[in-house]
Amino acid sequence: MTEQIIHFEGRYYELVPSNGRVICSGRGYALHHLEDCTHLEGGARETWRFYDDPDGLTWRRLIDSAPSADRQSRREFAAKAGLLNGQGAPVTNTCESCLLKPISGTRIMPLDVALAQFDRTSVAGRVTQAKDDIERTQRDFPRDGWVSMPLERYALGGKDHKNAFCYRLEFGTRAIGSISGGSARKHLIFLKKDKTWYHDAAYSDERAAWAAVRQGFVDACDAVEAGNLQAVDEIDALRSGASVAAKACYVYFPRQFLPIFGKDHVHHFIRLLSDHDPQQLGRFAAIELLKKTIDDTGLFAGWHTTEIARFLYSWSDPRQSFEMVKISPGEKGMHWEECLAGGYICVGWDEIGDLTGFTSEEEFMEAFRAAYAKEYGNQSKTTAKARELWRLTQLKPGDRIIANRGIHEVLGLGTVTEPGYMWNDERAEQHHTVTVDWDTSYAQTLPQPEKRWGMVTVADVPQRLWRIIMPNDKTALKIEPTTPPIPITIEDPYLTKLADALERKGQAVLYGPPGTGKTYTSLRFAVWWLSTRLGQGLSAADTDYGSDEFRAALERLGSREGRAAAHLTQVTFHPAYGYEDFIEGFRPVDDGTAGLRLSLVDGVFKRICLAAGQDPGNPYLLLVDEVNRGDMPKIFGELITLLERDKRGLTLVLPQSGQEFRVPPNVYVLGTMNTADRSIRLLDSALRRRFSFVELLPDTGVLEGFHVGKVHLADLLRELNLRVLRELGRERQIGHSFFLTDGSPINDEAVLGAVIRNEIFPLLQEYAYDDFSMLARFLGADIVDVMGHRLHDLNDEELIDALYAELQVDASQQ
Repeated sequence: MTEQIIHFEGRYYELVPSNGRVICSGRGYALHHLEDCTHLEGGARETWRFYDDPDGLTWRRLIDSAPSADRQSRREFAAKAGLLNGQGAPVTNTCESCLLKPISGTRIMPLDVALAQFDRTSVAGRVTQAKDDIERTQRDFPRDGWVSMPLERYALGGKDHKNAFCYRLEFGTRAIGSISGGSARKHLIFLKKDKTWYHDAAYSDERAAWAAVRQGFVDACDAVEAGNLQAVDEIDALRSGASVAAKACYVYFPRQFLPIFGKDHVHHFIRLLSDHDPQQLGRFAAIELLKKTIDDTGLFAGWHTTEIARFLYSWSDPRQSFEMVKISPGEKGMHWEECLAGGYICVGWDEIGDLTGFTSEEEFMEAFRAAYAKEYGNQSKTTAKARELWRLTQLKPGDRIIANRGIHEVLGLGTVTEPGYMWNDERAEQHHTVTVDWDTSYAQTLPQPEKRWGMVTVADVPQRLWRIIMPNDKTALKIEPTTPPIPITIEDPYLTKLADALERKGQAVLYGPPGTGKTYTSLRFAVWWLSTRLGQGLSAADTDYGSDEFRAALERLGSREGRAAAHLTQVTFHPAYGYEDFIEGFRPVDDGTAGLRLSLVDGVFKRICLAAGQDPGNPYLLLVDEVNRGDMPKIFGELITLLERDKRGLTLVLPQSGQEFRVPPNVYVLGTMNTADRSIRLLDSALRRRFSFVELLPDTGVLEGFHVGKVHLADLLRELNLRVLRELGRERQIGHSFFLTDGSPINDEAVLGAVIRNEIFPLLQEYAYDDFSMLARFLGADIVDVMGHRLHDLNDEELIDALYAELQVDASQQ
């Protein structure tokens, strides 16, 4: 039977067809297709109810009746349709085990099936453009001209940099493959804005550096031509510019390997197509192995290498997530029609010029501050605006852009296409553009205003807003005759970053100042990460903290279900927490005769490891809140050695029980740490080496556009933290969650006054060790009584006025 893939409410499911009837359990609320489903509830089979399903579409009528969150409307439909469980209650959803099975983002189609479905004509234009780019580059930069190529002809930063080889490679040949992102350092040598040259410090000057780099490219081309790609890995002058070297060689030898230049992407496809582990291979050795692996399949005869690369990315894109941002096309959306017709989005800040002319973000930041410092006043706001503009250069094909007008209206949803960021000279104004494929079917008026949109041009789109916009998808339900490629869902980039850190080491610590949302983030991460890897179909967009879906997922993941431990276990370290709680120890237990006896009891971590060892195919995650409040060497004991990835599975003998014990590779530990209590520099060095550390800093973006009286909360937090940074450093900043109530920014003067008096001032007082002159430098002399060692007796209105005058007006005049 042909597999059917269903797309509904932003997720993909595999449909298990019915056998002509559907099943409702004795007391459950799900519709089922298979009698042997483990999720059928209600005890004896005689309590189930069976209903005829002649067309096999009862499930579809149920989910079409209302969005999944609208349980009442679904109950009304099911009651009218007679879809009742054994107790007479209407069903509201479909079973995820025997009807609509969520497809995780890691699912991959068999190669031959994917090839059979791939439409080669869909990439014909891309292949033609790639051939043209190769021919044009070979003509303008002939291979035999490299031996005498002048530095100015190669490097970024010169007067004619748009005609330089490096500019052509990164910005003028996008159809070949991307090497965008990061800084200009990947080009090995370039002219900075201050007219000094960047190059390897091993060379005395730019001429010596260029001589070595130029010869390196000549030698690399010779090696590739001879079929000895591995030799390029040994060319010292090119080691720090492997992606540039790879693309340069491809331009001259496009039949020798595929236009896939990033190390992680090359490794991803090698692992999918073979049993080889490419981890220890150099960049060019891995590139060579990928091409050989492709050739050995015998499935791509006559294909251009660009065509093969496009197929591989459509089959299994190694990028785990796409970003989603909102960008306003001019004030009140005034340039929207031009953007829609031209296939781009545009923003202002034209005085800064073409962003491709900057060789690094730092160089751009300096130029932006020089151009716009007077307009934006204080340094923190200028920096925030600069980051909005620079964000355009970070967007990659596949990322999503929402075009908005004001704070209520979504004009369209677009997908970033090649070449991405461009400086458009043909426009009269707002020359900064990003190429976009627009879809206006998502246009809508939001139910609630997004106040932040009124203050920023470019901003991240929160997951809660994504959930609001996506239900308006006019093609929410599709049935395909065969399995389509499973698109990568839009995920939270920070969660993806945390996943990379955790999977690399096996354990990670999320650290930052108080109030930055460490516990909030760790729980969202746990729900998303475990659900994805357990095939439960939950994306980051579904992990709204505190929602019914979120709580249900936490409950599901925290259920042991007969195992020694659940997939998710939560503990909090404290000074009294010890080895006995974590690994094993003697505890008083009931002896059955109204007395107590000491018994050896397994601790939390031991139980997790036992459960994981019996279930090796699935992950087990331990969340440790306040990890630095416990004595970690004492808590972990001898197991600190077994945490290392290369020692997972090795055994040691536990000293109390005498049992052999191991930490399975599918056990993960994620801790949270408040840096105001203890810097990571003070942690035991053996522990630091075994954990990845991911920093979480205050995010003023969630407060943009929100005011309490005259005080703009984002400006208040930015300026306050700028002052704390000067005096005490980044670890003791104030987190944004101090200014949130139930996830939303404060909107009441009395509440803000209470937060300042009862939460922020005591924290700053602790930081300053009761130095009230320092506290006055933080909050101002009109708020802090230096001589009286207290706050001035201000009512709420007076406090708000003083905050406004000190942290916004005065700050903007500095």
